[in-house]
Amino acid sequence: MSTATTASVSTHILDTSIGRPAEGVAVSLAARSGSGAEWTALGGSATDADGRCKDLPALPEGTTHVRLDFEVESYFTRSTKPVKQAEAQQDAPRVRDSGAFFPEVAITFAVTPGEHYHVPLLLNPFGYSVYRGS
Repeated sequence: MSTATTASVSTHILDTSIGRPAEGVAVSLAARSGSGAEWTALGGSATDADGRCKDLPALPEGTTHVRLDFEVESYFTRSTKPVKQAEAQQDAPRVRDSGAFFPEVAITFAVTPGEHYHVPLLLNPFGYSVYRGS
């Protein structure tokens, strides 16, 4: 929850190759105060059955930048169905040893105190996109 002096962050992941939430993806959260400051790891969570992280750590006062790190490789390697479906739909080459073309996704964004930032990740084995949601 955001306050007048802090921002807050939430996220969810939709696997667009199968049109369903991506469950069990590890997400870590880091923050910094200023462009030149060091990143501070705040902790993390994993997506639930709805693809949401409902328990990300609170941001410290003075946070100006946030980084969400999504560990997507294990999601694709433990679940071959999305990869096979994506290949059939896109006539794409088989994902090789890593299990995903993008084994991890790091999203960095600026925040303002008092604001809430919902950052959805739209994911498939061969690409991703993000946006500021509501």
